[in-house]
Amino acid sequence: MHVQITGAWNFPTRVIAGPGRIAELPDLCRAHGITRPLLVTDAGLAKSDMIASIARLVREAGIPISIFSDVKGNPVESNLTAGVVAFKQGGHDGVVAVGGGSALDVGKCVAFMVAQSRPVFDFEDVGDQWTRANTDGVAPIIAVPTTAGTGSEVGRASVITREDTHEKKIIFHPLMMPKVAVEDPELVVGLPPFLTMATGMDALAHCFEAYCVKAFHPLADGVALEGIKIVDTYLPRAVADGSDLEARAYMFAAASMGATAFQKGLGAIHSVSHPVGARYDTHHGLTNGVIFPYVMVCNRKAIADKIPHIARALDLPGRDFDTVLNWIMTLRKNLGVPHTLAELGIKESDAKTIAKDAVKDPTARTNPRSLTEAEFEKLTLAAIRGDLGG
Repeated sequence: MHVQITGAWNFPTRVIAGPGRIAELPDLCRAHGITRPLLVTDAGLAKSDMIASIARLVREAGIPISIFSDVKGNPVESNLTAGVVAFKQGGHDGVVAVGGGSALDVGKCVAFMVAQSRPVFDFEDVGDQWTRANTDGVAPIIAVPTTAGTGSEVGRASVITREDTHEKKIIFHPLMMPKVAVEDPELVVGLPPFLTMATGMDALAHCFEAYCVKAFHPLADGVALEGIKIVDTYLPRAVADGSDLEARAYMFAAASMGATAFQKGLGAIHSVSHPVGARYDTHHGLTNGVIFPYVMVCNRKAIADKIPHIARALDLPGRDFDTVLNWIMTLRKNLGVPHTLAELGIKESDAKTIAKDAVKDPTARTNPRSLTEAEFEKLTLAAIRGDLGG
């Protein structure tokens, strides 16, 4: 049997983790030459005491800061455009992105796009399109996640929805990597159980899919396996008790681990989840959690060599596929993840449109087995109907 032993990889940014570490934000701004930061967050968080407290912390340190919050749950190009305008009009020289994956993605993209003359979708993660970018003037980024899911705080990409085609596009450039991520578990104590669950399922999907990608990346594989184990241990605790700082801290780590691991690539969970979210505005992590077992069944033969290692990492009683499938089904049930896409409002008549977009999604290229548009439609219908028969 041929085993691939050729690859290329990078590992990501500096992370400052622990309760109360947000207090270091002014010093971090100074260390990275940020004298007039633009704080990018979403509309809901912008009204919170947390954002007010962070802005006050920075201002009291003698650093002027403005807040931009025109960010949707599934961010669109117009959110990004407005952010770039706010950055330039305010004379800012850096971004402090605070929030979940949406706010972090927009903040990172704003910092990148202030230096560009081309449209954002010219930098879609296809081939070497990232080399088109002007690297002079890309602003430094500090990421402060307030959910433990996407791992965008350690990533070099953002997901932005193209409004005219309703497609999610992955925008990539190495300079979109934050200079530092501040993972303070005290910031997520108030995150509701539902959002804790939904974002946690995103972290799990990243780790699981990355591990199953058929590419040579032993570093990412080790990170992904440990991430799966951490989510299994700590996500139920974080959902049950939002004030459990240990669980919150470990889930932050799992989210960063998932984003680190998926440098290998992702798979059909995301290939289907992206068009579902782009067209129907569903929560990305929740959608991943729903689709998860159907993709496992679809990929069953292609991931047979991975299953025993996943089972061992989880210390399951068996090492076979059905044992691992039962594990994810039980975890989903205990956390309250819906069983079908129909429960998210997706209709069978939508399956063909979803499949048409899924087969073009960049994550489809690294799914453990190549899927045709017809196979994506079958997979989507299975997830809508709740059919795990394969």
